[in-house]
Amino acid sequence: MSLVTLSEVLQPAFKGGYALCGVVTLGWEDMCAFVQAAEQENMPIILQAGPGCRSHTPLPILAKMFLHLAQNAQVPVVAHLDHGTSYEECCAAVDLGFSSVMFDGSLLPLRDNIRETAKVVAMAHQAGISCEGEIGVVGYAKGASSQGTNPKEAALFATETNVDAMAISCGNLHLQEGPSAGFDIERLAAIEAVTDVPLVLHGGSGLGGDLRRKLALGSHICKFNIGTELRQTFGAALRDTLAQYPQSFDRIEILSATKGPMAEKARAIIAGLKA
Repeated sequence: MSLVTLSEVLQPAFKGGYALCGVVTLGWEDMCAFVQAAEQENMPIILQAGPGCRSHTPLPILAKMFLHLAQNAQVPVVAHLDHGTSYEECCAAVDLGFSSVMFDGSLLPLRDNIRETAKVVAMAHQAGISCEGEIGVVGYAKGASSQGTNPKEAALFATETNVDAMAISCGNLHLQEGPSAGFDIERLAAIEAVTDVPLVLHGGSGLGGDLRRKLALGSHICKFNIGTELRQTFGAALRDTLAQYPQSFDRIEILSATKGPMAEKARAIIAGLKA
């Protein structure tokens, strides 16, 4: 199909009452599996290069991988920089051909977050691509704590930054290994009442499939970031392969065996977000 911007796929989702999957990529095998899953469901896919991925593989290499997959995919593909921490890092991604960037200024004071995010948004829009920002702090399971998004601050942030998508904190957590009962529906409703921008939930694995579907079809959340569920699937598939073939030593053979289970899991997640 083609490389598309985040806004090009989120606006139809926002208007149509469904959501898309922002998949956390870590290597070639999972990237291929995720595109395959999206093609099987005939849905756009958002390939995300997060900090962990970028620390393992140089950003220029990731850009080439994403762009190659987009050029050959049968569905729209977004090449997205996830959790960019500086203007310079986001500029580098834009120069390399990414079609979307996320600037994460959530740990900054509100006015600083607005100022720095707006700067990245202006740069991204000038280049013809999209920008996601974050207001509130999404914490980590067994790690840093969260700070729930203040609805009034969210309204100010959305208006003054002109972001194409806004990540919020409503009890969702990064690296949550199982469904949690701590999602704040009332906070989400209050944010929706004062904003008109597609919303994003990081830490989507911890919500569970039933809640994700409810939110996808009945809220302004148009993008769920999914990483932990898919990493768990990869790990289980890898362990099964090594146990079944203890004498195998070929890296390509071993890692290729994870593609099927990863595609199957990603397909189920994507299907659960469809209208």
